[in-house]
Amino acid sequence: MPLVPYALTRPFLFGLDPEAAHDLTLGSIARLQNTPAQCLWAQPRVSDPATVAGLKFPNRVGLAAGLDKNGRCIDGLGAMGFGFIEVGTVTPLGQPGNPKPRMFRLPARQALINRLGFNNDGLAAFLANVQRAQSFRRGGGIVGLNIGKNAATPIERAADDYLTCLDGVYPHADYVTVNISSPNTKNLRALQSDEALDALLSALQERRARLAAAQRRNVPMFVKIAPDLDEAQVGVIAATLQKNGIDGVVATNTTLARDAVQGQPHAEETGGLSGAPVLAASNRVIAQLRAALGSSYPIIGVGGVMSADDAQAKRRAGADLVQLYTGLIYGGPELVGAAARALARGG
Repeated sequence: MPLVPYALTRPFLFGLDPEAAHDLTLGSIARLQNTPAQCLWAQPRVSDPATVAGLKFPNRVGLAAGLDKNGRCIDGLGAMGFGFIEVGTVTPLGQPGNPKPRMFRLPARQALINRLGFNNDGLAAFLANVQRAQSFRRGGGIVGLNIGKNAATPIERAADDYLTCLDGVYPHADYVTVNISSPNTKNLRALQSDEALDALLSALQERRARLAAAQRRNVPMFVKIAPDLDEAQVGVIAATLQKNGIDGVVATNTTLARDAVQGQPHAEETGGLSGAPVLAASNRVIAQLRAALGSSYPIIGVGGVMSADDAQAKRRAGADLVQLYTGLIYGGPELVGAAARALARGG
C-alpha cells in the first residue's frame, strides 16, 4: 500500500483540467523518483513470473503506452509494482500534438476521451530519458518502447518513420511495439489494412533482422491494434502478423465508438475513448485473436481494466499479460497490486 492512499489525492487531481493533472503528476514523479519521497506512491511488486515472447516478466501487469510518452518516469512508475512498463508513443521528430483542450474525463462511466495526437519530444530526448532509467530494470522490470509516425509524414511514407524509430530504440528496448492504431493521427489506422500492414511489417522485420545480427540480440516486436475491427479484419491481421514473423500483438488501443457513453458530458468530443466502456470490445478482439493465432502466440491485453476482476477477464479472453492506463487514473497505484495478486491466483 502506498504511504499516501490515492483516495486522498484523487479529488485534488480531478479538480484540475485532465491534461494539467496528468502533467503535474508526471512532473512530480520525474522529480521524486529514486528518492526517499518515492515511498509516497511505491508498493511492493507482486511476484508472479511469466515468460512471454522469450522475456521473463516479474508479474503479468504492465503500464500501457501513452501515459509516459517521453519515457521520463520509468523508475517512478515501476515502483508502483508493475512487472513491465511501456513508454511512448515516440516519433522521429518532436511534435506538439493536437490543439488543447484534448483530454476529457467521463467519470460517471470511468472513462477518458483523448485526442493528444502523439505529442512528444522526439526520438533523441526519448532515448536519453530511457537510458537514465535504471532501478526498475535492475529489479527485473521489463521496458517496452512504443513507436509511431510524425503527423506531418504522409501515410505513404509512414514506414520511413517507423524504421527510423526502430533503429533508435532497438538497442535500449526489451521489446518494441509498433503503434498503428491511434485514432488521433490522420490515416494511421489505414496501416491496419491487409496490403499496407503486410508492407510495413515486412520492412520492419527485414530491418530488425539486420539490427539483431549487428547487435547480437533479438528484441521481440509487437503490433498494437484497434478495438474497432470486425472478426474478418482481426483474422487478416492475425495472418499478417504470423506471415511476417511478428512476435506478439497488443490488443487494444482506444475506441471511436460512443455507444456506452451516449448522453454523458464530453461524449461527442473527437478522439479515442478509453476506460470501462472499452473492456467488452477489447476482450472480444483478444478472444478472436487467440482463436486465430493459437494457444501460444503472445497477446498483451489492454483496454478497460478498472479492477482486479477486469484483469482476470482479460486473461480469460486470452491475454498472456495485462496493461493499465485509464484504470490507474481512476483507481491509483493500488489497482496495480490488486490486479497482479488476482492474476497470480490464476485468474
